[in-house]
Amino acid sequence: MTKAASAAAKDLAAAGVSGVHLAWADNNGIPRSRIVPIAGLANAATRGVGVTSLFAVFDSHDAITFAHAGLATPSGDVRLVPVLERLRRLAGQPALAWAPGRQITADGSPWPYCQRGVLERQVAIAAERGLEFRAGYELEFAVAPAGSPGIVGSPGHPGPAYSPHALVPLDGFIASLLHDFAANGLDLGQLHAEYGLAQLELSLPATDPVSAADDQLLARQTIHAAAHAHGLVVSFAPMVGLGTAGNGWHLHTSVRRKGRNLLAGDGVPGGDGAAYLAGLLRDLPAMTAVTAPSVPSTLRMRPGYFAGAYAFWGVENREAPLRYVPGSDLLGDAHANVELKTSDASANPYLALAAVLAAGMAGIEDALVAPEPIGTDPGGWTEGERESRGVVRLPENPAAQDAALLASPRVAGALGNELLGAFRAVRASDAAWAADRSTEEIIAAHLWRY
Repeated sequence: MTKAASAAAKDLAAAGVSGVHLAWADNNGIPRSRIVPIAGLANAATRGVGVTSLFAVFDSHDAITFAHAGLATPSGDVRLVPVLERLRRLAGQPALAWAPGRQITADGSPWPYCQRGVLERQVAIAAERGLEFRAGYELEFAVAPAGSPGIVGSPGHPGPAYSPHALVPLDGFIASLLHDFAANGLDLGQLHAEYGLAQLELSLPATDPVSAADDQLLARQTIHAAAHAHGLVVSFAPMVGLGTAGNGWHLHTSVRRKGRNLLAGDGVPGGDGAAYLAGLLRDLPAMTAVTAPSVPSTLRMRPGYFAGAYAFWGVENREAPLRYVPGSDLLGDAHANVELKTSDASANPYLALAAVLAAGMAGIEDALVAPEPIGTDPGGWTEGERESRGVVRLPENPAAQDAALLASPRVAGALGNELLGAFRAVRASDAAWAADRSTEEIIAAHLWRY
């Protein structure tokens, strides 16, 4: 480890790098980091960097809650260790490099509040069961000139949605994104002007789950830096204004056994693939409490906005929170996957994927049978019609999300007792903050947090 870190530090220093971001995401999906000088990288890789254990109970507004018994005092320290395999020089910040961090205890043992460790545990369980997962993100974000108080009133591009003309004013920014993603070792599937106000979307190709979560954090850093270089700011927040589409970070997953994609099928998945999808559907309310956990997340998940307001699945149905994407003769069976729409930037990416893997694997273990897919928008149905199809509204407020999370031993169990307690304390702190504030105030306060 020391030799590898020393060699990497030497190469980076020769290229003009002065420091390394050691990055992680907290329980609100907010990236945090410590920068170490390049000369200190080898020491950090061996001994870590000290950080307070209280980052696990920071809320979305940087308030610290002591409501979780496991972290109820200001005492405590953990070590943040860079994952050298993911070390990258940042093309948009050439004096800096970046690496995801793993949080461990002072004696080097696993720390139960480390979100990356939670996901690694689910990946290990999958391997024991002969399962392999692939995951990839679609990232939506809105653009505005630097110094703008918000997106509404000063949008960064004029539209129309999906138009090449909308991106002409952002030409330099787009060029930097294409260059910097490649230089930072991030593959880019596609990039376009999206439906929402001043909204863009880009997609990251599928990879293993831990790398997918790492890539999401690195992509965020890359986008922020490219925007800054061109006099812009970006918002990844779930809501940027009333009456406009919010930002979802759609999560695509597939599951394989012995190299075969279990989601492949003749238009719909069968066997264990259908059971995987049924597992996601069974635990969708609890999953959503992890994958879209903020107060603005519940505001985004409205009927008619392709945000997944009701619990159901459909084949290529963009109103469905679980959208099955089949393979085809053109794309091949490997393309078949399930898209989770109830996911956004306020989710910790490691916890979001851990919740999805746990729910899906439990569906396979329990041999669940998926209900019939729905091809329309249940938001336009009567209550009786929804009830007859077993379609229920997903949690609409923090209290309902918390209840759903506690009701699922699979999702709650994947987090572990310690992290679950910290996560719930943070969500309760956010809910208390929002209780006496208007929707406009809530949206504005989260706009630049991610």
